[in-house]
Amino acid sequence: MEARMRIAITGSRGQLGTALEQVLAGNPLMLIDLPEHDITDLEAITASIGAFGPDLIIHAAAMTNVDACETDPELAYRVNALGTRNVAVAAQQSGASMVCVSTDYVFAGDREEAYWEFDDVGPLSVYARSKWAGEQLVRQLVARHYIVRTAWLYGDGPRNFVETVLRLARERGALTMVTDEVGSPTYAPDLAGALAQLVCRPAYGTYHFVNEGVCSRYDWAVEILRLAGLSGVPVQPSQDYQRLARVPKRVALRNLCGAELGIALRPWREALAAYMAARQDGR
Repeated sequence: MEARMRIAITGSRGQLGTALEQVLAGNPLMLIDLPEHDITDLEAITASIGAFGPDLIIHAAAMTNVDACETDPELAYRVNALGTRNVAVAAQQSGASMVCVSTDYVFAGDREEAYWEFDDVGPLSVYARSKWAGEQLVRQLVARHYIVRTAWLYGDGPRNFVETVLRLARERGALTMVTDEVGSPTYAPDLAGALAQLVCRPAYGTYHFVNEGVCSRYDWAVEILRLAGLSGVPVQPSQDYQRLARVPKRVALRNLCGAELGIALRPWREALAAYMAARQDGR
């Protein structure tokens, strides 16, 4: 990023928020997260963001527990739809541009070919529908917006798929992973870097940013164990995992719009190897 901007980041303590803070450290930042800031409080969040006077808001906060959204849909919509609306209102009032981080789950996942940025959505769960509602509110309220859909995000922190796989491997000595859920594992620092490139360009619209390639949860787990030197831990393939929420079976996101700007993320295996190397170095 060449020119300095005043940037507000919601969800700043999350995996993406943490990566964004590092990538954007040369800019004046407002870090927004609970308990100090509540995006579901319209008056409070617009006042605090307005006092900061951002040029850009990156909205990474969300209720991302997909099954919990099914059990408490009101909270899911309050956070993912109305919370996003509130941040969009703050952007509107401040004259700021806005990045809204969304999800591959807005698609039904019922086809082999990749989804383009322009394809019709088909959200299957409360989580997906609430995120889609947030997308629409941003489009309605903020003229200068970027909608960025990503998938299977992981990064620094104790709670992500990679750390869960490693913990279960140590605790159980064997794993069972589904083969019929396919997507693109995406490394948070890679996504943060792509966003830093994107917001320098006034090419507003919808983008798909994921690490290149797709795999099943089973394939991902096997690669995690291989990189960790735990290839001896058996992984049983399965297709009968039961959960509350319906999730798309296969979503490959086509990065057309970002690639036109020269923005593309490296293959997911390379990104995972970088994460594992950083993890082993204690970074």
